[in-house]
Amino acid sequence: MKIVVYGATGHTGQFVVAELRRRGFTPVVAGRDAHRLAEQYAGLPIRPAGVDDPGALDRALEGAAAVINCAGPFALTAGPVVEAALRAGIPYVDVAAEIEANLTTLTEYADRAREAGTIVLPAMAFYGGLGDLLVTTAMGDWTSADEAHIAYGLSSWRPTPGTRAAGQVSHDRRGGRRVRFTKGELQYHDDPPTQQEWTFPEPLGRRTVVKGFTMADVVTVPSHLDIPEVGTSMAVEAARDLADPGTPAPGEDSDQTFVVDVVVRANGTERRVSASGRDIYAFTAPLAVEAVARILTGRTRTVGAVTAGALFDAADFLQALGPDLVVTTGAQPTPTRR
Repeated sequence: MKIVVYGATGHTGQFVVAELRRRGFTPVVAGRDAHRLAEQYAGLPIRPAGVDDPGALDRALEGAAAVINCAGPFALTAGPVVEAALRAGIPYVDVAAEIEANLTTLTEYADRAREAGTIVLPAMAFYGGLGDLLVTTAMGDWTSADEAHIAYGLSSWRPTPGTRAAGQVSHDRRGGRRVRFTKGELQYHDDPPTQQEWTFPEPLGRRTVVKGFTMADVVTVPSHLDIPEVGTSMAVEAARDLADPGTPAPGEDSDQTFVVDVVVRANGTERRVSASGRDIYAFTAPLAVEAVARILTGRTRTVGAVTAGALFDAADFLQALGPDLVVTTGAQPTPTRR
């Protein structure tokens, strides 16, 4: 099957193309720069297209079974590529970590995607998608919970230019304010973040995290789960790397490790699920490609504009990621505020 990768020349896009080839799909590489596409992908179908050219996007998606959008900032690219996917009648998947962009995709395309009987799946990435799958797994047979927290333990974070650009777009959209999901809604505020100690499973162990370091999970999780308080936190080492403009972009090989630790609480009971792996950008590729494989083989629960936890059997999806991800369950010490 032919799968279009829009933004194929970017860091994450290259991982997605490689994963598609490994899984037996035929990647069709697309993006704005025809020269870079040809330079990087000799031998693959190449379809240049800018998001400001609907005709070119239609030609890029012609004959494809699905499209994976890897081109940020998604505030600029998601809408045009979703529109092209709807015109082509094929599923759309993206790897957006932008809070506002994901919210826009889920709200603006909910009715049209459902009426068309197709799938629009944003945030199928390390941020947003993985946390959603982990929280959904932790919920199990619970129909609601009081709160969920996703703690990101990254040994380091070398952000891509795309990550920095997307972060700046989100910062500008919210006027520099911070965002959180509390009392059942997104709220914008100016409160400074706090720090606390968090005991992750090995290999990270006890780390200081920035609480209130809000990621896309505050959109994906409550989009389908009845949890009025959803928060995220980030290891201080990674937060400092991201904040430092001098932190270099990632290379082809990364020694970065991660642990994502999820806690869900309801009526005084706590459930915890954790996942560990390497390289958040490389890991996004098997997430996105597994999603496409399941969509194209009918292993989905609904149609419309939805997130990973609502669309798939979350526990089975995580298990399918095999050696790329190690998932553990069980209680860990409760974090203590500093």
